[in-house]
Amino acid sequence: MKILHADAGREMRGGQWQALYLHQGLGPDSVLLCRSDGPLMQECRRRGLRAEPLSIRALRAHSGSVDLTHVHDAQTHTWAAAVARSRLIVSRRVAFPIGRSWISQWKYSRADHYIAVSGHVQSILCASGVPAAKISVVYDGVDVPEFRADGDDIVAIASGDPMKGNALLREAAAEAGLTIHYCTDLKNGLRNAALFVYITHSEGLGSAALLAMAAGVPVVASNVGGLPEIVQNEITGVLTENNVPAIVNAIRHALSRRAILAENARTSVEQRFTASAMIGNTMSVYRRVIGC
Repeated sequence: MKILHADAGREMRGGQWQALYLHQGLGPDSVLLCRSDGPLMQECRRRGLRAEPLSIRALRAHSGSVDLTHVHDAQTHTWAAAVARSRLIVSRRVAFPIGRSWISQWKYSRADHYIAVSGHVQSILCASGVPAAKISVVYDGVDVPEFRADGDDIVAIASGDPMKGNALLREAAAEAGLTIHYCTDLKNGLRNAALFVYITHSEGLGSAALLAMAAGVPVVASNVGGLPEIVQNEITGVLTENNVPAIVNAIRHALSRRAILAENARTSVEQRFTASAMIGNTMSVYRRVIGC
């Protein structure tokens, strides 16, 4: 079973990491197309993995010699809908409805199957008219690091995206007299973390929360989108409403139960959300689609 992966992302975010894990896990049966100057290409080179520059011509050419084409972002979805010559699988990570324009409706009718990153995203696809039989949920997977976090930092992602809720978090931190460490390199920032705070107004899943849990860091997360599917309230973290008093209370409560939440968080990832589990679940989808 030979798979073509395509991703046009300009950043190394959740979708790019999943494409990388799949490409590495599938070995010689995988072909990856990505931006020649992008971070996904750089990470492939760092790991000694072969990847080729992404273009419409390359996507069309490679798709004719594989069993499946798996696209991981909106741009490659559009390109593949037009030129792919094999069965098409689309990963869907975002928590907003499909557009109603004719081009959106055409593009979404072209895929053979969708991989939704959460049950929440699956429900949005269904509500937008995609048949349930054409959707499978495969949760993100992460590598479990050898280290366990050991520090006192309250960590959040540095982001200028207004949907990520950092303005609300800053207000809550000022109210509680807390210092938040905003990270651009979350993996390293988690080493000294006591708590990871993920405040957002919309979220397909929240793979950053899985990274924190894998490092043994409990999570305070907004009770929105796919986050409640991975953060178990009072077990692996604390879910909060998006208002200042609730966020302050959630942070204080999570810190008071840090040890048990941290242990549960890491165990949850080890049991359900590893990269190898994601690869295995995705392979099961591939086999079903090829068998159709």
